[in-house]
Amino acid sequence: MPTSLLRALQLRLPIVQGPMTGSDTPALAAAVSGAGGLGMLGCGMLSPAAIADAGAEVRRRTDQPFGINLFVQDTPTPDAAVVAQALERLAPLYAELGLQPSVPARWCEDFGAQFEALLAARPAVASFTFGILASAAVARLKAAGCYVIGTATTVAEALAWAEVGADAVCASGMEAGGHRGSFLGDFAASMVGTLALVPQCVNALRPRGVAVIAAGGIMDGRAIAAAQALGAEAVQMGTAFLVCDEAGIAPAYRQALCRASATDTRTTRIFSGRPARGIVNRMMEQLQPFEDQVPAYPVQNALTGALRRAAAQAGNADYLSLWAGQGVAAVRPMPAAALVARLEEEWRAARASLGAPG
Repeated sequence: MPTSLLRALQLRLPIVQGPMTGSDTPALAAAVSGAGGLGMLGCGMLSPAAIADAGAEVRRRTDQPFGINLFVQDTPTPDAAVVAQALERLAPLYAELGLQPSVPARWCEDFGAQFEALLAARPAVASFTFGILASAAVARLKAAGCYVIGTATTVAEALAWAEVGADAVCASGMEAGGHRGSFLGDFAASMVGTLALVPQCVNALRPRGVAVIAAGGIMDGRAIAAAQALGAEAVQMGTAFLVCDEAGIAPAYRQALCRASATDTRTTRIFSGRPARGIVNRMMEQLQPFEDQVPAYPVQNALTGALRRAAAQAGNADYLSLWAGQGVAAVRPMPAAALVARLEEEWRAARASLGAPG
């Protein structure tokens, strides 16, 4: 049965492809949207011009709704001594690939300029993580016709998004791959599992008319039905789509995903300076003693960027950020449209077994 979120976005299925900056592509987003779900572009590290180009490419491929996701962040001014120490730690790793670490020209893209590019692109959905918008910014998005989704890892964060006028909140459990979206309070306290987080968010947000999207460890149609039983109107799935043909990941990353077992992921700050879940590799293990010393995102992310790019080109998974959720052992390589069709079949079968309408 269509939910308010599905009706608002004219979606056939309660499936949102998770935005994965650096790993998703316009082809992936368009394929998911064309198959009845909601394709997303992770644009947190893209320039305004690249955001415009990516949105235009999705529209060239499909006339169905899609979304754009941004990281809510300020441009940092890190202490020079902290940066120097980080470069010193990374130097031996760079040397193995015949490189020397250096300070990048910029730490991150300007969020204000990215926001204006998103507004100009006018996607059906504007979603955000790492922080929260002011209510005036949310109002501008809605005036442009965007459905606004905020990311929350706690009920407090979900309520904060409701207060500024978000249409929906993606309740991201600790099982989710990639960066944690936490922005209020202590990170350790925000490591709440999907099964616990989703119904609490539903209880808090449903009276306010705000939809909940469940995320974290959802890999098949049974999990979609389970999330709906908890009150979620849709699910967001990232890891499941990473091994689709249209995903833009390096072969070494794809191989690591397909080989991973259920216990191969861990949350780390080593690659980016922000807690993120990925498959354990040599870089994570070697720098683990310095978890609490690396510069905060986006500084560490920028400092390791050239290393990760070189590793990808060399086919070396030791120094790649192999972002993946706890459901990684259940990945199924196939075209995105085929995966959506498989998920729909499983979801309908699961709902039928529960006596729920399809």
